[in-house]
Amino acid sequence: MDIEELWTFVEVADAGGVSPAALRLGVSKSIVSRRLFRLEAELGVQLLARTTRGAALTEAGSIFRDYAARVCAEIDVAKETILPAGELRGRLRVALPLSFGPTHFAPILAEMARRHPKLQIQTCYSDRFVDLITEGYDCAIRVGYLQDSNLIARRVGPIHGKFVASPDYIKAHGSPETPEELVAHEALMQGTEAWQLMDGDKIITVRPQGRFKADNGTALVAAAIAGLGIAYLPDGLTDEHIASGALVPVMTRYPPPPAGAYVIRPPGQHPARKIRVLTELLIEYCEPAPHLPGADR
Repeated sequence: MDIEELWTFVEVADAGGVSPAALRLGVSKSIVSRRLFRLEAELGVQLLARTTRGAALTEAGSIFRDYAARVCAEIDVAKETILPAGELRGRLRVALPLSFGPTHFAPILAEMARRHPKLQIQTCYSDRFVDLITEGYDCAIRVGYLQDSNLIARRVGPIHGKFVASPDYIKAHGSPETPEELVAHEALMQGTEAWQLMDGDKIITVRPQGRFKADNGTALVAAAIAGLGIAYLPDGLTDEHIASGALVPVMTRYPPPPAGAYVIRPPGQHPARKIRVLTELLIEYCEPAPHLPGADR
């Protein structure tokens, strides 16, 4: 049984179709279809039911998928174990935030590719919440405050941010001085998230309201500069605008607690060495930088 056929089947099962699996694997759809045909012929069972919308697992395919994924993972670990120290092979798929990933994390991933010329790195930049398991990513880099999940997180650096507004907004609506006053103001947010503030050593949680929402930090910066409300944003997105006077800090007596940058991976006993190497490289670059650019995502 060919390992590439197993990998291909797992990718098609997770992606829900031949086309997205081919994109993940970096091969043509015809190659994916041939591998699936050979695997099903060898097993003597149908693993996938092809439809106009993609491919759905049959009962046999659903059972076989978990076994195939474990076999592929074990072979990956075995390959890493016998490779020369420091050498990485295979593919690393990473999901990163769009707000600052291309400007901050992309150079770090490029350095990893330079150090490991036999490693294929595929990155996806998006501010949406990527499902690592369903979409077939090895890991993600996320910043801000992590939501509860069964994913495993490793902190790689600090994130500092502040509440900001434009001078025009403050002139029209005033500057809030307390958490209670902050809730009464127009908030610029990604969705319905809560904001946290520090009152000495105590953390206060408030739930602001606002009519302007965006899933991208850069878009929230633009809204704040336009005078639409108060935003909580990372320093990396606001420093230059504060320096120019386009934005000013507010609620300085109640700053938000420091957030973090994290490498997130699906649950498993041991992370793949390529993820460990990426994590160590991120720590090397990010830990000394107290104002890592980012977005609360």
